[in-house]
Amino acid sequence: MAKRDIIILPDAMLRQVSKPVEKVDGDIRQLADDMLETMYAAPGIGLAAIQIAIPKRLLVLDVAKDEQPKDPRVFINPEIIWSSEDKSVYQEGCLSIPEYYEDVERPAKVRVKFLDRDGNECEMEAEGLLATCLQHEIDHLNGVLFIDHISRLKRERVVKKFTKQARYDKQRASA
Repeated sequence: MAKRDIIILPDAMLRQVSKPVEKVDGDIRQLADDMLETMYAAPGIGLAAIQIAIPKRLLVLDVAKDEQPKDPRVFINPEIIWSSEDKSVYQEGCLSIPEYYEDVERPAKVRVKFLDRDGNECEMEAEGLLATCLQHEIDHLNGVLFIDHISRLKRERVVKKFTKQARYDKQRASA
């Protein structure tokens, strides 16, 4: 396993739509393992492959509480096939938008179709934090960020802040 670098807003790659995984093989399983290591080290509860600059429809997550044993999950080519009318609000953050959190309203329950790490077709229903996390990470695969679900003013403010920081970091690196 290897820890990978997480790309940060305003990296344009975060807006890219990821391509489906054609074949679940050793390379994909290795990528999933690397993503889990990267996610745990960050630390975070979810990570999409695009966040490490790999535009594949693959995500990992682990929503186990601190006192619970780890529960790593791998979702290949995940697709939301149903969402509830009921909504829930969670404070979301993102490893690609560090130290920024905002309340986001999403469907309270979802049903997701995906391939597991062995390439088996699976379907599951999720609610609560798991449902929110799945929706957040699947959004990444479609080039959507959680800040797209907040007010335009707040979104513009955070994009401006991260763009300014990226410019500053680039200037320091070249000095």
